Amino acid sequence: MIKNHITGIILAGGKSSRMGTDKGFLKLKDKRFIEYSIEALKPLVANILIISDDANYDIFGFTRVDDLIKNSGPVAGIYSGLKASKTKFNLVLSCDIPLIKTDVLKRLIDAVDTTSEVVQIESEGKSMPLIALYKKSTAPTFKHALLNNERRLRIVLKSLKTKNVVLGTKEHKSTVNINTPNELKTIENAHNS
Repeated sequence: MIKNHITGIILAGGKSSRMGTDKGFLKLKDKRFIEYSIEALKPLVANILIISDDANYDIFGFTRVDDLIKNSGPVAGIYSGLKASKTKFNLVLSCDIPLIKTDVLKRLIDAVDTTSEVVQIESEGKSMPLIALYKKSTAPTFKHALLNNERRLRIVLKSLKTKNVVLGTKEHKSTVNINTPNELKTIENAHNS
């Protein structure tokens, strides 16, 4: 599959209650979390959309898309990104996975087939719908869910054809998402050792 058919969508939603700040701007080794997402996506996609109502993200020079439906979490973020995307395939990534690697994302692209609408990473037995490839054609399913007040991404995915790409043990750490100051400390310590 060629790069021109893929858009990168980074979900950089609002403030994290557990972190007490916007996670995309947190730093690991002097680099903001969202910059790790951008770097991992760049080699694989034609362009990148940042889904956030926060104009501070404009400093990265990518198109920023406001959430079409406010305060509705990742379901609204993915919907907003898919609506704004001009490509059939979309790599969706949340901005709180600073160890993510391009080769993990490439495995999603390599796993695309004619029937699956969503291809997601599975790490340590858990599916990860925020490290996943979504077809643009799934947008109406997201809209329908939002109109029916369904905010749970896993429930929305039940009505789509999904496929999991299972990661090996060595790759698990690249999918760790950071939700609390404590988790950030742990990852910093591991990075410095």
